[in-house]
Amino acid sequence: MNDVLPQETAVWQYFEKTVKQVLDAYGYGEIRMPIVEQTQLFKRSIGEVTDIVEKEMYTFEDRNGESLTLRPEGTASCVRAAEEHGMLFNQTQRLWYQGPMFRYEKPQKGRYRQFHQIGVEAFGMAGADLDAEVIALSARLWKSLGLIDHVTLELNSLGSQEARAAYRQLLIDYLSAHLDQLDEDSKRRLHSNPLRVLDSKDPSTQEVLKNAPMLQDHLDDESKQHFAELTAMLEAQGIRYVINPRLVRGLDYYNRTVFEWTTNALGAQGTVCAGGRYDGLVAQLGGKATPGAGFAMGVERLILLLETLELVPVSERETLDVYVAAEHKGLQPQVLAMSEQLRDALPEIRIRSHFAGLKNIGSKARMAGSKLTLLIKSRDDELTATLWQGDTPQELAINQVVDAVATALKG
Repeated sequence: MNDVLPQETAVWQYFEKTVKQVLDAYGYGEIRMPIVEQTQLFKRSIGEVTDIVEKEMYTFEDRNGESLTLRPEGTASCVRAAEEHGMLFNQTQRLWYQGPMFRYEKPQKGRYRQFHQIGVEAFGMAGADLDAEVIALSARLWKSLGLIDHVTLELNSLGSQEARAAYRQLLIDYLSAHLDQLDEDSKRRLHSNPLRVLDSKDPSTQEVLKNAPMLQDHLDDESKQHFAELTAMLEAQGIRYVINPRLVRGLDYYNRTVFEWTTNALGAQGTVCAGGRYDGLVAQLGGKATPGAGFAMGVERLILLLETLELVPVSERETLDVYVAAEHKGLQPQVLAMSEQLRDALPEIRIRSHFAGLKNIGSKARMAGSKLTLLIKSRDDELTATLWQGDTPQELAINQVVDAVATALKG
């Protein structure tokens, strides 16, 4: 698990602010769910034979012997909360959330056991137009962050539950005839979750899959129409995509549209955002059948991508506007008073008051990244100040300080 230090949080805040602006523009409302849920919620939604449930969940018993789990993803929690509070009955909802998720995975660059996601979920709309809007929303975010030329949209359709069930048996029959060529993980999944074999990175299994039956050849007519409408709307909006017939996603609740945004800039950690449609999930968790679609983005990976590509504006990094210090210790009260006066007059600026040793004030202000340094002085019982902007000092009467600071920062 990972600490985010003060010099890093400014980038997080820039990212979160940009995401919120885009979500507000689309009329999505924020929902906040607890990080701990009943274990059964995730077993019923994600699927008991998925890697997340089998290997990665942080599960424990509380003092009453109830099995609880730190949430490994947000969709199931969002559905549970919306259903519990009566938000889904004959209604449409557009919701988003952010916060930590937990999975016991091998830590590596961009992947931690406590990681953060921002998720988008929309309910009550079954058409391809919603899928297109959800993808357009994510594309607008990449444009806002300067990432649109560094990510690729991969699309696929998983069809209806019935079409998937028929294809599932075809795939099992085919793979069973090549059992000796499959990796151990794929053998284990063969009967419990065969579609996940399509996602295998093992070279021998990949070779077998080259001649495997394709899901897109066995879709039901409604799903084909849905997918055709989606791609037509994306093309009309100028959103480029590639169809990846092996894209299945690692969660059991998806149907019809699935998609991922991937990048080549982060090595093996290529997926930065993923989602799709899950029309059966609400009913699966005990509610009335309600269509839904959404996605989640990995905050750590996207921030790593922004930093790797040097796309964080300098103005958004942690900086100070004014560093206020005193010529000697007897003037420390005046430092506090001047800092508060500046905050009253110029509430949008960032000010740091210096209360430590008085040596090398200039270098300390530069280390803090301050644009201006203000040194309070006393001559013949009269307070004055020196304002440094770069290497240029400006001598001021105390009553001139606010105006001089404002002018310097505007310049």
